[in-house]
Amino acid sequence: MNRDFKNLIAAMSAEDKVALLNGSGLWRTASLPQHGIDDIVMTDGTYGVRYSSAQKDGSEKWSMDDFISVITQTADQANAEESAAKGGSEALFSASLPATCFPNGSSLACSWDIDLVYQMGQALGRECQHMGVGILLGPGINIRRTPLAGRGYEYYAEDPVVSGDIAAALINGLQDEGVGASLKHFAANNSEYRRTEMDSIIEERALREIYLAGFQRAIAKSQPWTVMSSYNRLNGVQTSQDPFLLTQVLRDEWGYQGLVMSDWYGVKDRPASLLAGNDLAMPETRRDKQTLLAAIESGEVPMSVVDRACLRMLELLDKVQRHRRPNAQADFPAHHALSQQLAAESIVLLKNDDGLLPLRPEKTPRIAVVGKPAQEPVIQGSGCATTVPYLFDRPLDEIFDLAGDDFSVRWAVGAPDDLRDDEAALAQAKAVAQEADVAVIFVSTAVGEDGENGDRQDLNILAVHERLIREVASVQPNVVVVLANSDAVVMPWLGDCKALLETFFAGQGMGRAVAEILFGLRNPSGKLTVTVPNTLEETPAWLQYPGENLRHHYGEGLFVGYRYYDKRCLNPLFPFGFGLSYTQFAYDNLLLSTTRVGADDTLTVTVDLHNVGAYDGKEVVQLYVSAPKGELIREVRALKGFTKVALAAGETRRVSLQLPIAELACYHPGLADWVITPGEWHLHVGASSRDLPLSATFEIDCPPRYVPLRDDNSLQQLIQQPEAFARVVQLIAGKSQIPAEQVREKLIRLVPDLFCGLLIALTEFLALDIERDELNAVLAGTN
Repeated sequence: MNRDFKNLIAAMSAEDKVALLNGSGLWRTASLPQHGIDDIVMTDGTYGVRYSSAQKDGSEKWSMDDFISVITQTADQANAEESAAKGGSEALFSASLPATCFPNGSSLACSWDIDLVYQMGQALGRECQHMGVGILLGPGINIRRTPLAGRGYEYYAEDPVVSGDIAAALINGLQDEGVGASLKHFAANNSEYRRTEMDSIIEERALREIYLAGFQRAIAKSQPWTVMSSYNRLNGVQTSQDPFLLTQVLRDEWGYQGLVMSDWYGVKDRPASLLAGNDLAMPETRRDKQTLLAAIESGEVPMSVVDRACLRMLELLDKVQRHRRPNAQADFPAHHALSQQLAAESIVLLKNDDGLLPLRPEKTPRIAVVGKPAQEPVIQGSGCATTVPYLFDRPLDEIFDLAGDDFSVRWAVGAPDDLRDDEAALAQAKAVAQEADVAVIFVSTAVGEDGENGDRQDLNILAVHERLIREVASVQPNVVVVLANSDAVVMPWLGDCKALLETFFAGQGMGRAVAEILFGLRNPSGKLTVTVPNTLEETPAWLQYPGENLRHHYGEGLFVGYRYYDKRCLNPLFPFGFGLSYTQFAYDNLLLSTTRVGADDTLTVTVDLHNVGAYDGKEVVQLYVSAPKGELIREVRALKGFTKVALAAGETRRVSLQLPIAELACYHPGLADWVITPGEWHLHVGASSRDLPLSATFEIDCPPRYVPLRDDNSLQQLIQQPEAFARVVQLIAGKSQIPAEQVREKLIRLVPDLFCGLLIALTEFLALDIERDELNAVLAGTN
């Protein structure tokens, strides 16, 4: 322990310690000038610095007003606020200040670009320093288990590997700029329906392999300064006061050394939360401070626990203060350019029949741009993460700019009202489209359907937008749809368009990025990080969502996203990892550094990637593995690595991926430990979870591990454990005076017929005099 911190804690009263471990107002930690302790400021969010002038000058109200305005803020309000801020006035949530609105999580992860996400983290860090923020409350990496989840747009993927790696890149960039991250929401916050009440019921294996694995991966690769507990219960325990989650797993197993804070008003029992390992309760509440002080005075909470949390708090405060840059100035124009690049790298080309894109003047000189989102783009979700954009690109403006004199562009709104059809506007849109060579239609899901404390009701785009697609397609065969949405949508209109760009919520640079992709100035390279279903009813969580009696059973277990579709041999609308390009890539010459590895080894996988098309482009090379059959059920294949590669037209590059064998372990609930299955594994490399042209096999050479046998196990289970089988053979040989080899052969012959437990089989069928404790000792090897 740092000696100064130890002495400082010793000099503090119980009241001082309680103040230190609770927020001060909504967004600050406590200031204790009598001990030389200054406060720090923290703020949302996951893809932009949502910040107010009240936070900056310390005058934010200690009331629910600001908090409610934050969590109910919608994307269209933020855009309006951006306009107001530019005009010198201030609107909404204590005058939110403009900042860079980067692509939201559901969009950002589709870039699969670790280096670029690191740069985004750096930019967020510089903007935090500019505004005096010490902790940014993100990133959020909960698994996108259901596309109905209200905050799915903040999260990265349905897979923990890509979630963990993207999060680690952002955290490293942020913290390298001297601003702490708060990795959230820990854990199993996978829907917003009654989020502070619902109990996520998850089998431990699925919990560890899917829902905790992304957190574990991100923490190992980035060591975030803080972790934020979630609102929900997990297997009957409030996560903010769950010792299994916050102490056993996070600290004892993963070795996490940082501070754990609550989500805002997420603590229900402050003494219990501190005992469990939740160091800081946010924001300030009188009840939390009173109940904690009383628990300390009564001895319910030992002072050693209080002092340990105070040490973590002081270490965090010291880290933030040492990295302050009071005169830092963020380069907002440069960050806008970065937001454009991130959006371009994240947009996914899902369909491009007849090579309609990119648009070319010799083929489609007359362009009709249709839809309100071309003029009023939907760039982000709603709720606490909503950022007032410093700038934002309107797609229509950017299309006009890039079209120049080579194209003729006309625009029609088509559907000016999100809630009802406008026949006159629809007729105008059809007329404009009919006179063009191609129609580019901008559509979206309903603004505000996503956000906090409530989930989406369906997976549809706006009904007026769906009709707009169909009506325009009736007069114009060349339709390009540009889609903005929080998470996956169903697409009954897919047959009415030839090309489809999926942007999700791509931030303030989306408009320029879309225009550059439409005209071929950029080659789309985004890949899906979720599976897009044909219908809501086929999604893995459908039968259990949203739960009942405040219990939400994760009945699909391990089989989330692509794991479910693969296991059930179902064909989704678009698979995980999918994304088209204007060029084509070919894979060959897959080689492994060795074909036999141990549990502590790392396998190097190399492959030749060829750009065999006419455009420069980027490909996301994805590596999946399939486990040998064993005692535990396994997914058909699982993502274990990826890299994004840029290739000029005609270029070939040798691509290398590292596969640590330790990452192939699965959690064995019977052993309460991670185990690696020995035997022959299959490795697959390709462009998506359903496009894996190359495969190879390798052998993992490690001793098998077995669940300890008991007297009620079957003879068949015994024979599968050679050492235990040998001990039982010797026991029987000694009791019966029959040679061990004959005993062994007899038992093997009896396997198909003896269904009962071992004790019954040996005492009743073989008439041996064996006591239960004696048999159990032999099975355990302790005799």
